Amino acid sequence: MTRTVSFLLAVLVVGLVAACAAPATPAPPTPQPAAPGKLIVFGAFATAIEEPWDGVIHTALNKAKDAGEIEYTYTDDIGYAGDMERVLREVAEKTKPHIIFGDAFGNEEAVRRVAKDYPEIAFVFGSGGGPAEPNFSVFDNWIHEPAYLSGMLAGGLTKTNIIGVVGGYPVPEVNRIVNAFIAGAWSVNPQVEVKTTFINSWFDPAAAKEAALAQIDAGADVLFAERFGVIEAAAENGLYVFGNMSDQTALAPDYVVSGPVWHMEPTVNYIINQVRGGTYTAQDLKDFSMVAKGGASLAPINTKVKGGIPQELIDMVKAKEEAIKSGLFRVDINEAQPPASAKMNP
Repeated sequence: MTRTVSFLLAVLVVGLVAACAAPATPAPPTPQPAAPGKLIVFGAFATAIEEPWDGVIHTALNKAKDAGEIEYTYTDDIGYAGDMERVLREVAEKTKPHIIFGDAFGNEEAVRRVAKDYPEIAFVFGSGGGPAEPNFSVFDNWIHEPAYLSGMLAGGLTKTNIIGVVGGYPVPEVNRIVNAFIAGAWSVNPQVEVKTTFINSWFDPAAAKEAALAQIDAGADVLFAERFGVIEAAAENGLYVFGNMSDQTALAPDYVVSGPVWHMEPTVNYIINQVRGGTYTAQDLKDFSMVAKGGASLAPINTKVKGGIPQELIDMVKAKEEAIKSGLFRVDINEAQPPASAKMNP
């Protein structure tokens, strides 16, 4: 009898403890495996897609659409006055996409707020910050390696030993490209002076052109168009110029030499496969935008530019490109703001 009573009391105590215990907190929802068929993808771009940075993402997403991988729609030129959060919330509620790609620069807090409220959607955004569980992944353009190679070409082509660079904002993402370009120029020509102007805009072709013209007046005979608008100024003055983000030779075939190119296809394809397979997690996608994974390259060297390009300079750049690809040469990442005028041997 005593054992029976003791057993019943024990059962009663366990039941009371279980009843009083707080209910387990359910795990937050995360992007789930997509049903068979095309993924629904939305692009949210702060600038017009004519601006090369967002244009590269847009191009990669269109390729996935043309390949039948995704259904893709987008909104561009959203700006920085608060509309990004409104657009994202409307899309999340009405379209219910599997993935939203975009650029968070200038809208960082707004984008992250929306992502937190819709954990079932994979948010994949260009950002200077880190990823956030469970669904916010980040990427950036890591094209400092081909920027270095472009700088080598520029340093070997200048006759005045003055090179002009026009950039957007002096932020780490831009600074590392410009600094790599400068380092490449100095590697073949230590006498080069590089003049750098920031227009404090991501897309203002008129301001970029004006800045380039001022650099030409100061003696620059080679220009690096980190921002859109510089190539026009170079072409009007018959000068060598380097594009950025995409192969921009077609804008001025007689004057565009080459330039660092960003490829978003490796990032886009990786995310599509992750979401489709239900294995998507928040992560930093940096490696997919570098040379080693096909995320960056040097645009084909345009040997038809007016003035020509010495073959020995091309051979030197090609050799360095192979050294980068094989891991034998590493381009330093320097995200400090470059000075308005930089000399290796002042």
